[in-house]
Formats: sequence, structure tokens, C-alpha cells
Amino acid sequence: MPTAELTRKSALLTNFKDITGRIAAASARSGAANPKAELLAVTKYAADEDVKILIEAGAIKNAGENKVQDAKAKWFNGPLAPLKSRIKLHFIGHLQTNKAKAAVETFDWIDSIDSLKIAVEVNRHAEAAGKTMPVMIQLKLNDSATQSGIKPGQAGELLAQIRLLKNLEPRGYMGIAPEGATPAELKTVFTEAKKIFDRDFPVTKTGAPANYLSLGMSGDYELAVEAGSNLPRIGSSLFA
Repeated sequence: MPTAELTRKSALLTNFKDITGRIAAASARSGAANPKAELLAVTKYAADEDVKILIEAGAIKNAGENKVQDAKAKWFNGPLAPLKSRIKLHFIGHLQTNKAKAAVETFDWIDSIDSLKIAVEVNRHAEAAGKTMPVMIQLKLNDSATQSGIKPGQAGELLAQIRLLKNLEPRGYMGIAPEGATPAELKTVFTEAKKIFDRDFPVTKTGAPANYLSLGMSGDYELAVEAGSNLPRIGSSLFA
């Protein structure tokens, strides 16, 4: 391997080690009742070669993309296609109904269900494809007019409706913190989301499929994990 590639690999693995160390420390601070946190690598803006390096090193187990067509081109027809079987690919963007079929075909998880309408559409295409799709519901944790998600107070009702759709498997909640929030404000938002998650996805038995509270990104993942997030989504810090 050329020197430049070795240097880049070293930098990426150093980033990974630092981030996972910080996640482990934050998880330990959160208390024994919280499940161990996993890293979801946001690969949408990352160089394909960087992603390849981390997958081949065994560092990336979960990857997140927010555009259906771009992800399909990258992971099924592009340079990352030979590595697709080594990761779980999560859709983390706003999903439109006309992209539901391609999303079901492309992704292993859809983390951003925000209405019964899109849930029904995803279920329809999952049934046609003969698969059961793990999904998460996106909580709207801020007042931004452009931010997707369902209000936390309506999450339980949507979850109950999704649980009636036979080809969807609800596995938790995802949320994006308010932009520019202070640490105290972030802690409040994350703690409220954790209360909803604990209410709707209680730990029932050892060996059951893992459920996820996906909160936290590069700028706030330690606070999120400390509050109980077990699937932080990290891109810029990992691929810096």
C-alpha cells in the first residue's frame, strides 16, 4: 500500500478509535440500564475510498445514506458494491412516497418513517419484495419548518398503527437535535426522547432483536449517548 494510503488509513482508524472511545465512556456514564451504543457511519458525503478502508478494517458495521438514488448507485453499481454485504445500510433522510420502492430495494433499514402514509407505502413495497423491513420513527425534536418528523406526543399513536403493518418491524426512534442548542437544551431534548423510547420499546428479554434510539451526530453525540442514545450517526468527525 502506498505511503499516502497508509497515512490516510491510519488517520481514519485513529478517528474511529477516538470516537468509539468517547461513545463507550458516554455510554458508561449513562448507566447500566442503557444498551451498549453502536456507531452508524454517515457515508453520504464521505469519499468511497475512505469508506472502503474502514469497512475492510472491520470498523464500519452500519452505514447511513440520505438519498435513495445516490445510495443505490454507490452501493450496488459503484465501487462499494463488493462490500455491501458487510454492512447494514440505513436510510436516514426524508423519504418521499415515490421513492419508497427503491428505498425498500436498496436499504436494510429505514430510520426516518414520519407518517402513516409513508409507512403504508413502504409496507406495500416490502410485501411485494417478500421482505420484512426494520424501521424507526423519526421524532421532530425542533421547530424548524424544514425538519421532518412526527411530534413526540403523536409518536405512540403512529407506532401502534405501524405495528399493524405485517411487513414492517418497528425497532425504535430517530431524531435530529435543534440546531444551535446549548448543552442544557440538548440534554433536555435527548432525555425526553429517551423517555418515549423506554415507554414504547421496553427491554423484554435477553436475546430479543435490538431496538435503537438514534440520537446524536458529530457535534453532540457524547451528550446523546449519555442520555441513552445507542445508535449515534457520525460522519464529519469520522471522515475528517
